Amino acid sequence: MSDLDPQVMAILEEAQRHGVIGKAPLASHIDQARSFFSFVEDLLPTDARLLDLGSGGGLPGLVIADGWPKLRVSLLDGRSSRAESLGLALDELGWGDRLTVIAQRAEEAGRDLRHRASYDLVVARGFGPPAVAAECAAPFLKIGGLLVVSDPPGGGQSERWPVEGCGVLGLEIIKSQVSPWSFTALRQRELCDDRYPRRTGVPLKRPLFN
Repeated sequence: MSDLDPQVMAILEEAQRHGVIGKAPLASHIDQARSFFSFVEDLLPTDARLLDLGSGGGLPGLVIADGWPKLRVSLLDGRSSRAESLGLALDELGWGDRLTVIAQRAEEAGRDLRHRASYDLVVARGFGPPAVAAECAAPFLKIGGLLVVSDPPGGGQSERWPVEGCGVLGLEIIKSQVSPWSFTALRQRELCDDRYPRRTGVPLKRPLFN
């Protein structure tokens, strides 16, 4: 944790004080955040375009941006207060040339042509159930792009990420791990169908798979 930019640390500490980041030690949160990218780093270009889906207090997006400065990172959050806080954080860091904040719901931004099929990597930390994360993430991904999602301890790709359900969105599982952090990585083998994402709230109310 010692090599994290002190300004990033201060931003994360403030977010944790306000309850936007969980109560676990920040060292643990930071280690997991870095692992989102290192898990698939060898599969991505060095200047990859990354979307942090539901960035909240800036995890994992700010930590990844700090560790891999060639990446172009978008922090998406549909809650205006959190998006505003993220924008202020970028102003403090002076990272406006390579980081942006998207103050939209994922279902809306996923239909925006500025973002659709534009990203090499989408990361989702606690965004929602697998079906919701998959439907909201897939529209952002280029062909060959990757989605990395944090799973609960123990993972369970066959139970949480059914082949048929993911396939509807053009996704296929390529790797998973359960230690030290539990992740599933999926590849966008073909562009997501224009039917998705559905209207705001529908992915959660009527998930494509369970």
